[in-house]
Amino acid sequence: MRIAVVGGGGQLGAAIVHEYSAANHDIRSFSHSELDTTDDAAVIAALEATRPELIINASAFNDVDAAEDRCVDALQVNAFAVRTMARVAERLNAVFVHYGTDFVFDGTATRPYTETQRPNPRSVYGATKMLGEWFALDVPKGYVLRVESLFGRAPNGPKSKGSVATILNGLKNGSSPRVFEDRTVSPTYVPDAARATRELLERGAGPGLYHCVNGGHCSWLEFAVELARQLGVEPKLTPVKVADVRLRAQRPQFCALSNDKMRQAGVAMPTWQDAVARYARAVGAAASS
Repeated sequence: MRIAVVGGGGQLGAAIVHEYSAANHDIRSFSHSELDTTDDAAVIAALEATRPELIINASAFNDVDAAEDRCVDALQVNAFAVRTMARVAERLNAVFVHYGTDFVFDGTATRPYTETQRPNPRSVYGATKMLGEWFALDVPKGYVLRVESLFGRAPNGPKSKGSVATILNGLKNGSSPRVFEDRTVSPTYVPDAARATRELLERGAGPGLYHCVNGGHCSWLEFAVELARQLGVEPKLTPVKVADVRLRAQRPQFCALSNDKMRQAGVAMPTWQDAVARYARAVGAAASS
């Protein structure tokens, strides 16, 4: 199968490229430096020249706080670029896969969110990602896979960034990183998200919205303690509450996602604890190589 991966140089995109390359597909990967997704003409030209059967968009404006001040930039990348890619996919009769986020919810729930629950974003980032979901699902072969709290990397992928990378570095150097004790998430290990993407499509699951996260949920403090245990280091951590940290953009406090729909489609997602264990082993292997 000929596949175009937009954002193939990023954390998730690199994992997708690795997953599909290992399955011997014909991959054309477009990194940010190779393709500016805000340039509609360039996006259209690149995809139509490639003529893929599957377009996967792993690009995003994901600086949550910066989006509050750069709302036009976030809107262009997270919404309008998605609309352009989706329309090209429809013209080519290609499948279109786009990745969503837990930030489309307000975080006031007490049970994991399902795909049928109504979004209510509280940040510019969340609002622009919600619009992107609508555009992606507006085409016949459109899929939206919501992920959250991404961690890990593909072989030869870019260096990990984000909350988990910060926690990992703090645990390794003994700096007692700050972690939320009252913010609940469903972490997503990027190799698992990439594998699940491939399996979902190969199984012929119908187009639509899916939560592509590891099983279960935890606070960031619980995640950090488990990561320290798997690394065999002392869990020197500084617990903080969401209300005590001043952030430019509001975070959903309870943003666990249910992956039952993925399971019903035949795609099993390992638990977050299992993912953390594999992540710790990968980190150890990389350090010793």
